[in-house]
Amino acid sequence: MKVMMISGSRNPEGRTAQCCNAIARGLTKAGATSELVFLPAMKVERCRQCEPDGWGICRRGSCVIDDDFASLVDKLRTSDLAVFANPVYFRDLTESMRSFLDRVRRLSFMQPNRPIVDKPAMGLCMAGGGGGFAPAAGYILDTILQMCGFDVIDMWNVRRQNIDVKLPMLEKAGEWLATKPTSGPMPPPHSYGVA
Repeated sequence: MKVMMISGSRNPEGRTAQCCNAIARGLTKAGATSELVFLPAMKVERCRQCEPDGWGICRRGSCVIDDDFASLVDKLRTSDLAVFANPVYFRDLTESMRSFLDRVRRLSFMQPNRPIVDKPAMGLCMAGGGGGFAPAAGYILDTILQMCGFDVIDMWNVRRQNIDVKLPMLEKAGEWLATKPTSGPMPPPHSYGVA
């Protein structure tokens, strides 16, 4: 199994990277491989809305911008699962994560040849400071990933106050991810104890 991990942080030793590394340790334990990229270190421009109507030629399956975007999408396309790790600065996605996912969304939304279709994905939002905005950022990340065509199977909210507790849990989550879980249809109510 091959997992593509995309971080919206530029710090390879920061808290978001620590979370990614914990997931990667679990993946490795379970026999999977992973690659971690830091979006701010890549050349990924924001969408230019290149046509007069504001949409763009991406509706026809490609992007006019020549940068690292296409190679990252190809890596996502060929991976078995994706992990998106977002440090929370302003109760939202980082600028690099937003730019990348905005372009994936445009390439994918309502397209017949979508590059991402039901690919399992996990999201993670790591909040420093007071740490209170990780759930808000997680909601945004979850929504956009689903619009892009990902099957969001898990969303983690981590904050600086609980990272020591969450790191071992994230390693365990990495082991679980190596089983390539999918969300699939909801089971009938009687199968999980609800009358």
